[in-house]
Amino acid sequence: MSVFRFSALALLLLSACCWAHEETAEEAAEDAGELSVSELLERANSHLTRSDNGPILIEGDVTIDNEAERNADPCTSRGCKWGKYTDGKVYIPYYIASHFSSREKSIITRGLESFSSFSCIRFRPSQSSDRDWLSIESKDGCYSFVGRRGGKQVVSLARRGCLYHGTVQHELLHALGFNHEQTRSDRDNHIRVMMQNVQSGMEHNFRKIATLNQGTSYDYNSVMQYHRTAFSKNNQPTMVPYPNPNVSFGNAREMSRNDIARLNTLYRC
Repeated sequence: MSVFRFSALALLLLSACCWAHEETAEEAAEDAGELSVSELLERANSHLTRSDNGPILIEGDVTIDNEAERNADPCTSRGCKWGKYTDGKVYIPYYIASHFSSREKSIITRGLESFSSFSCIRFRPSQSSDRDWLSIESKDGCYSFVGRRGGKQVVSLARRGCLYHGTVQHELLHALGFNHEQTRSDRDNHIRVMMQNVQSGMEHNFRKIATLNQGTSYDYNSVMQYHRTAFSKNNQPTMVPYPNPNVSFGNAREMSRNDIARLNTLYRC
């Protein structure tokens, strides 16, 4: 009888412990729900440091192979679009690592499947015959290469800090070939970069790229637009809208209409 009582008590304590953990996670999710995608990304990647074995990151969450790529978008030197099939769809194989829980996988899957509702992009589970695929893993932070790279291509969505719908969309857009909005070739007509407020060593995050803007206007509401104080060393703005400094920007929690329009234009959906 005493053994039974001990087991029941242990089970009760274990249940209470797990319930408390879930409640804490839920509270954290509610807190994160008030943040934009760019704020979530900066928070998730703020602790990252350069290591010999880690990826080279620029612009906060863009992976490059070597230092030489700092000054040129890889897509400008070689084709980085995913191919279209005869049925007009763009099928992109993906693999979700087994270390994600079922709940975490559902968040990722929802982000993947969202593209099929407004474009010809179709993410599908990878097969052994696929030569190129996205391997979605929980590495240290949130990041992706820009465009199709060939072979196994890691998209990192760390279990701690990156598993939100808009963040998944953001990293997938990188993998589809898109850069951040503030690096657009015409950004100086819309954004003033305040270099005096940028953290030392982070200046490269504001480099301009010879982007293909798909005939769309600059989009302050893009899921690819970073927020006003991104990479700030003094909590002062690193970007100020121009000519109207009061325009709200960098607050997106999911893809905007312009994000969708330029995706469909690039892939001729």
